[in-house]
Amino acid sequence: MRHRLTFGKRIFLTSIAAFLLGIGNSSASLARPQKAAKWVSSWASAEIGVDPKETLPSGKDMTLRQLIRLSVGGGPIRLRISNAFGNSPLEIAGVHVARAVSPASSRIEQSTDRVVTFNGAQAVSIPAGAEYLSDPISLDVAPFATLAVSIHFAGLPQRQTGHPGSRATSYFASGDQLSADSLRDSNKVDRWYYLDGVDVQREKQSAAVAVIGDSIVDGHGVVSNTNRRWTDYLAERLKGRPLAMLNLGIGSNCLAQNCVGPNVPSRFGRDVLSRSGVKYVIILEGVNDLGMLTRDAPAAPEAHRSLVERMIGALAQVTRRAHERGIKVIGATIMPYGASGYYHPDAASDADREAVNAWIRAPGNVDAVVDFETLMRDPARPERLKKQFDSGDGLHPSPEGYRFMGNIIPLSIFQGGDR
Repeated sequence: MRHRLTFGKRIFLTSIAAFLLGIGNSSASLARPQKAAKWVSSWASAEIGVDPKETLPSGKDMTLRQLIRLSVGGGPIRLRISNAFGNSPLEIAGVHVARAVSPASSRIEQSTDRVVTFNGAQAVSIPAGAEYLSDPISLDVAPFATLAVSIHFAGLPQRQTGHPGSRATSYFASGDQLSADSLRDSNKVDRWYYLDGVDVQREKQSAAVAVIGDSIVDGHGVVSNTNRRWTDYLAERLKGRPLAMLNLGIGSNCLAQNCVGPNVPSRFGRDVLSRSGVKYVIILEGVNDLGMLTRDAPAAPEAHRSLVERMIGALAQVTRRAHERGIKVIGATIMPYGASGYYHPDAASDADREAVNAWIRAPGNVDAVVDFETLMRDPARPERLKKQFDSGDGLHPSPEGYRFMGNIIPLSIFQGGDR
């Protein structure tokens, strides 16, 4: 038998439908994804496999406190911990972060001490080859603040991951001292281990400038805890933009072959493309490739041609990868090193350097050029650095050279990256 729907029943069922529809809309509203947080990398370090002579002690119950200087401020923050070169899991019992009292002390401001978690847990096991992001940490940080990151290890891989050229002092001591005002009975070492980056969350959109290179980027010769690399000077000039500055230099690193640490194309994804908010990359790399070719003996013309081709090929490849991510590429020309007693280059080596620099300068290959070669060379002997810019080894800049490098880069090349 069919039942006819009366007017009263129709109103009742319509009301139920409207009520259920309202519940559905409310649920859909609750399930709608929220606007993504605006994270930007404020500090970063390029990791390598640590030389066995420079590893941390193998004891399992140890606290390591590392000091790092941010570029831009904000909050909350999050940490990036790397076991990229480990051969077994990195076992961490706990991590804390706090503002440091000074760049040259293990003391922290106790009121700022925060427990760091990973997926809600204080202990974390990071697999070999992996990098983990922490949960957001409720801590506001000012531009150029010095943070103390304390890690209590439960077990270290045989092959450790770190950055030997920190130019900053780290402290390690036995036991769980995560919340200690300062580490008791600590040892000092001017290296970083496992700490790979710090991101900050910002209300306004921001951007980061990544600088990838060798010891000239890493700051060879800079006194520890002074923050006087050329990238530090540039960061201070960018303070009002605001643009973060990420130093991804590795001492004795190479552009197109493995020297110390992975070559630039093989580390470009981890060190540059994976960082939060990178909109610019400066590439200053290649002097070690050039120097190694003839360090022990002269090389045949074909070896010189092959090296130049591989170096230009590496630059072209990382430029293409950066452009695919919307990152502006700034090529820095390779500075003269004709007075280097370590590499003792010949005329053919200088011609190789000029050939790579010609590619960097040629219109259309990169988006902008910082011509350090022209700015830093001695006009009377263009194969050498100016005397006031030479540290004395014919290869690395002096303190005045680093200051000049950081202050000479036109800020116009970063146009629009902070909007």
